[in-house]
Parts: sequence; structure tokens; C-alpha cells
Amino acid sequence: MSLDWTALGQVTAVSIGVTVAVVVVFALGVLGLARLEGAREDGGGTSALGAAQAGLCFVACAAVVAYGIYLIVPQFH
Repeated sequence: MSLDWTALGQVTAVSIGVTVAVVVVFALGVLGLARLEGAREDGGGTSALGAAQAGLCFVACAAVVAYGIYLIVPQFH
């Protein structure tokens, strides 16, 4: 019986860890968008670093969500 609770605890810990990681990466993407907008307001130009940061973070978040959907939906296996 304790093995069941151990597995449940492990799944819970991994789920919370991945959730926190995805939220942090998404927040970094939003920060990249803020840098991009700040650069446009300051000098009228664009910030390639902000755009690249936002793009990479949002693609990483989309990949994690797509993988989660792949794991949940049995038709994809």
C-alpha cells in the first residue's frame, strides 16, 4: 500500500516542478516582449534579443504543452 502513495507523491512532485518551470519560462517570454516594446518606445528600433528571447520561450512552452497532450490522449500513441 505504501508503494501506491510513493508513486502518487512522485507524480505530484514532478507535476508541480514542471508546472513551475513552464510558468517561469513563460514569464521570461513575457519579459522578452517587454524588452521588445521598451526598445521600440525608447529609440523607435527593435530589440533582436527581446524578440529571440520571447520566441524561444514561447516555443518551449508550446512544446511542453504539446508533449503533455501527447501523453494524455491515447489516440496519439
